Amino acid sequence: MGVLRQALLIANPASRRGGRLVESARLAIVGTGMACDVMQTERSGHAGEIAAEHGRRYDLVFTLGGDGTAMEVAGALAGSGIAIGVLPGGTGNLLARALGIPRNVPKAVRALARGDVRQIDLGAVLGHRFAVAAGVGIDASMVAETPAWMKRRLGVLAYTIIATRAALRAVLLRRFFLVRIEVDGEIIERRAAAVLFANFGAILEDRISFGPGILVDDGLLDCCIFSPAHLGDAVRIMWRVTRRDFRPDRALLYRQSTHFRIETDPVLPLQADGELLGVTPAEVTVQPLAARLLVPARRQGR
Repeated sequence: MGVLRQALLIANPASRRGGRLVESARLAIVGTGMACDVMQTERSGHAGEIAAEHGRRYDLVFTLGGDGTAMEVAGALAGSGIAIGVLPGGTGNLLARALGIPRNVPKAVRALARGDVRQIDLGAVLGHRFAVAAGVGIDASMVAETPAWMKRRLGVLAYTIIATRAALRAVLLRRFFLVRIEVDGEIIERRAAAVLFANFGAILEDRISFGPGILVDDGLLDCCIFSPAHLGDAVRIMWRVTRRDFRPDRALLYRQSTHFRIETDPVLPLQADGELLGVTPAEVTVQPLAARLLVPARRQGR
């Protein structure tokens, strides 16, 4: 008989679904043949503290909460070799969706327990790590402006509604900002509606693609600058990112690197994986293959 694997479940009871699904997740983990301890977070940053103090004693660590909970744990265990299973308990669940993890928590546990381990890069900005993307502009406005009641009731649809409103407002009212990006000796200055530093190439079950050739394990981040001058540009950008059409376009600019510096005028809030972290200016870097994530079998993330 093999040695019983030991799993730690770090759950955020304040997340959209995390509180009511803790016992369901624990039973599902035990049902796969693993022993499972449960620790619940009490405040922002606590998931990372728990992972740093206890995570290395376990064979696997599961997170149940939003992207913020998952990234606290991933950051604390970066480089440790401990595999992390991300269970969708939050609003956006961008990381779980990008990895193809089922949204039903028991199904997610079973898929991850018999799945594969994937090493991915992590981005770093303002002292925090991110897996999917960091950015300023429309996406940060979406995070800042989505009310808690809407997230509880509508889930990821709430973000979609607010993001659409923010995009229309930016384009119709011409609320653009001046961005200055320093990358590999080049200085890029242009007016923009949004700037993303992407690690994954697509989100929302691949419905929206950020740019060409974006890989999670190439040791690079991809800076995507979206600069619509009018509504026609905005519609064309949305068509292209939903159709993976990345031909040269005056409203789109891409750069790949390991290190970026971003400044904006005016100073703007910056989000990473759906969490507001601070404001510009900021340095954005990559940590190659820093995280080991459980993924469903035969799933190859971008």
